[in-house]
Amino acid sequence: MLLGFLGTGAMGAPIARNLVRAGKNVLVWNRTAASAESVLAAGPTARRAERREELAACHVIFTCLPRPEHVRDCMLGDDGLYAQLAPAAIHVELSTIDPATAHALANAAAERGTGYVQCTLGKTPQHAEKAEEPLFIGGDEATIARLADIFPLIGVPHMVGSIDAACAVKLISNLIGMTNLAVLAEGLALGRAAGLEPGRLLELIGDTGAHSFQMDVRGPMMASGDYTPRFALELAHKDLTLGCAMADGWSAPGALFATALSLFDQALHKGLGARDCAAVYESLVTRD
Repeated sequence: MLLGFLGTGAMGAPIARNLVRAGKNVLVWNRTAASAESVLAAGPTARRAERREELAACHVIFTCLPRPEHVRDCMLGDDGLYAQLAPAAIHVELSTIDPATAHALANAAAERGTGYVQCTLGKTPQHAEKAEEPLFIGGDEATIARLADIFPLIGVPHMVGSIDAACAVKLISNLIGMTNLAVLAEGLALGRAAGLEPGRLLELIGDTGAHSFQMDVRGPMMASGDYTPRFALELAHKDLTLGCAMADGWSAPGALFATALSLFDQALHKGLGARDCAAVYESLVTRD
């Protein structure tokens, strides 16, 4: 079986490396060729595709790309891979995308006889490197069953049923996480107004009901002003935007998420998009 992999960035590269380490034949393509080097170095079964079209020969194609439009550009249209894949190929979509885009892809794939599986990723590149990444998998059960031996090589499979659910789990996770982060940023900014140094405030409230994952991971980043990106603010903004649109589309509650998005809007407009999402705090305490 020949596997194709599009998108060898922070999340895609470790997943592709795990496939190579397992001895799978992997054909890799990335817009920036240099980012695929670590995958090629993972083992002799990895090869570089010089052109995206070469992946049309693959039996299974994985996409792990930053934004929904990047996936659409690669797969849809007369020049997209759906138009070139052999019958019975499968597209496994790993990116964080919205349900509407996922359904558009699934419908287009079905018209070409291609299977579609939404397999959204739950944690970090570090988890992906160790094949401990939660995989939220949705789609046609028979198609998913054909990949039963592949998923454990790249992560921990969780069958969630539908494509909608597979997209929603990740977006909900990021909606909650980034809203928690926005609340933490406002709390530290309020403490600053009271004369409390952020690091000291974190110590004082660390064992109260204010405690959270974001406090542990990004509270120190806010306190020190170190915004070296682990998860870029511009990507957090993208996920909040997709998540809020998903909530609106389903007429579901989302007022707090929308408020958080407005704070990330502000940070993005201040030019903080390439920094870690913790820089939402910097946006609150600096003047234009």
